[in-house]
Order: sequence, then C-alpha cells, then structure tokens
Amino acid sequence: MSDDLVQGDRVELTVGAPAHGGHCVARLGGPHGRVVFVRHALPGEQVTAEITELHKGFLRADAVEIHVASPGRVTPPCPFAHPGGCGGCDLQHASGDAQLDWKTAVVREQLLRLAGLTHSVRVEALPAASGELRFAEESAAASETAGHALSGETFEGVAATAPAVLLGWRSRVRYAVDALGRPGLLKHRSHEVVPIDRCRIAHPAIQELDLLQIEWPDADALEAVATTGGDVAVLARRGSAPTDDPTEAPSGFRTRLRGPAEVTEIAAGRSWSLPPSGFWQVHPRAADTLVSTVLEMLEPAEGEVSWDLYGGAGLFAAALAMRTKARTTVVEASPMGVAAARANLADLPGAEVVEARVDHALSRRRVTGPVDLVVLDPPRAGAGAKVVKAVAAARPRAVAYVACDPASLARDIATFRSLGWELTALRAFDCFPMTQHVECVALLTP
Repeated sequence: MSDDLVQGDRVELTVGAPAHGGHCVARLGGPHGRVVFVRHALPGEQVTAEITELHKGFLRADAVEIHVASPGRVTPPCPFAHPGGCGGCDLQHASGDAQLDWKTAVVREQLLRLAGLTHSVRVEALPAASGELRFAEESAAASETAGHALSGETFEGVAATAPAVLLGWRSRVRYAVDALGRPGLLKHRSHEVVPIDRCRIAHPAIQELDLLQIEWPDADALEAVATTGGDVAVLARRGSAPTDDPTEAPSGFRTRLRGPAEVTEIAAGRSWSLPPSGFWQVHPRAADTLVSTVLEMLEPAEGEVSWDLYGGAGLFAAALAMRTKARTTVVEASPMGVAAARANLADLPGAEVVEARVDHALSRRRVTGPVDLVVLDPPRAGAGAKVVKAVAAARPRAVAYVACDPASLARDIATFRSLGWELTALRAFDCFPMTQHVECVALLTP
C-alpha cells in the first residue's frame, strides 16, 4: 500500500504526461491511485522509481531503472545529470525533439487548466549562437544496441540526420559554495552542493574558467558571466540564496573578482552597458528573438505611446521608441536596472525611466495614460491581478506579455479574459535547453 511507503522505497510505475516543474505524472496503484511526480523519466516509460519525498496526497520520486524506454530517451551528455546528482538540468535524458514536445505539452496544459484555453502553440528552438556546442543524440533503441556508449563529448560535425541539442548556451551561471568552500551546483530541491568538473550547458568562456578548481571559503556563491559583447566577469556573493533556476535574479552582497565593472551586451541593433550582476537574458539569442517577436506582434506605429513594465535595462523600450519616435516609459524597481536603463536609453529623446514597483507605479499614478502599447515582462511570479487590471484600465490597443513561467502567464491571461480581453497570438521559445523552463510571448487585445 502507498500509505506504508517511506523515503528510499522503490516502486514500479508507468509514466504519464509531463507536468509543470520538470517531472512527469504517474499513478501508484492504477489510474485513480496516488499521484507520483517522477523526475528523470519520459512519458510512456515503464520505470522503477525511488521515493524521494512523501507529502499528503502525492509523492516525489526519481526514475532509477528504465524498463521500457521512450523513443525520445538519450544518454545525457553530462555525467552529473542523474538521480542524486546535479539538479540544474531537468531534461538531459531527452532528445531535442522530445524536449520541445515536453515543453509544448506543459504550455498547452497550463493554458487549458488555468485559462480555459485550447491553443496549438508549439515551442520553438532558438538558432545556434557562435561558439555553442552540440552533442549527437542516440535514440533509445540505438543506445540499447550500442550499450549506451554516447560519450557526451561528440560535438560539431555530427551527421546531418542526427538531431542536436545546444550545449554551451548559458551565459550566466551561479555556483553554490559548500561549508568547506568547494563550489558546485545544487541537487534538486536541496541546498546540498554537488562538486562538478564543469557545467556542460555553460558558455564555453565560462567552462574555461578555473573557478571549480579553487576553494572559496569566504563566498556563499559565485556568478560567472560571458556576454554577447565578449566580456567575461566573475562575482563572489555572500548572503545570497543559491539557486540553479536560470530565470531567477540572484541576491546578496556582491564582490567583483574578475572582469570589467560594466559589461557589454549586443541586442536589437544596439550595444548595452550594464553591471555584470544586472539582469539580462541568459541565452545569447534570446534577447533578439524576444524583441523581434514583440515588435512583430505589436506592430508599433509612429507616434504611439508605450510602456515597458518590469523593463530592466530597457531592451523592449528601446525597440519601441526607435519605431514610434514617441514617449516610451520604462518602469523598473531595481536601482541597478534603473541606472542601466537611463544610461542605455539616453540617446532616445522620448524614453523615460521610472524607479518604482510596477503595481505601485500604476496605482499611485507614477505612470498614466493614455497609452497605446504595453510590454509586460514580469518575474516568474507573473504580473498578478492588480497589475493586469490596471493595465487593462489604461486601455492600450495591445499588450505583449513576455513570460518565463507558463503557469503565471496562464493565470494572468485568465484575468485579462475576465476583463474582456482575448489572447490574439502566442509563441513559445526554448530559451533554456536541457531545463524545464520555457519563454512565452503572448499578444493580448481588448
């Protein structure tokens, strides 16, 4: 009986659909049995799973033996991507197509469950950036006959017919430091640090650093940055909460150890200067992809007034201002982001930057209408009902919502729909290969 299980017990499961959070859903004891969230598995597989957590109403488990493999299963290119290993990647055991299928299913399920919408959105891979590495994939059947011999170090030059997944894309990597001063990455849902030789999804310039070969007794975490402008910087942090989530901005006191005080990013036809610890998209192709998508959806016209809410360094504001040649307002709460936005938008006469929380700026009339276009790019928690209602009340003709969390996006779309708005277009991008994260851009119109 499932009520008698303890942590470490093993159970036989048939794995179901992927769910938001990097796991698949299985049922213990039949279709109406206890829910088990299973990591390191793929839909349709038959596995032996080891229980890692017990909760009222559900269990968490890792697939430790695969009896019937999905055709999308591959040998992970990273030797630390396994149960009990590094928790930074959720999907290294899935082929490129399987990863896109997984994320597509999650986005569609969140829209249906939280917004009541059926949508045919398909997650799209980003183009390769210069210097990124690829690894050749094996299907489950091929790897069975080959004895799972994929080395994980087979890069450029693979057969044209073999699918490929990008490695070396992550331009900002945070390493946790354990109590002995050893850096590494965190286990899943744990503060335990896993020592590694290098992170395979990190930018090549970050992989070449010697950070993982040195002890850091005075640091709680390290952050390495490699920019599209060619800069490399290293920061040490104290008082920060370690995380392997590439969508989360780190916190804590920072000390710059290496590299310039200001780094350069290249995006949207402009050069951007910001501190190494400032927020920027972690995939080298993400900024350009998201800006072009927002512009395509909004179709800004000359003279239109726009807001860039949660605007960071002003990436979307610059693109809009150059098209509209009209007033464009950035709202950003981080003093670091505000300073970067003011510096980077100084050449655009219509651009202004307001330092405030978005909900406060709207409710206290720090920004007021009329406004024609709005870009929302909130953190993982989403904009929330208060902000959505204030944006809708300003009566723009269109809103482009950039979201790194499909559940938060779906909840906010539901709020927009309750106010008489509709989801007019939606695209989704794999800005975080090997992980469960996905970026979406939604067009909402009244």
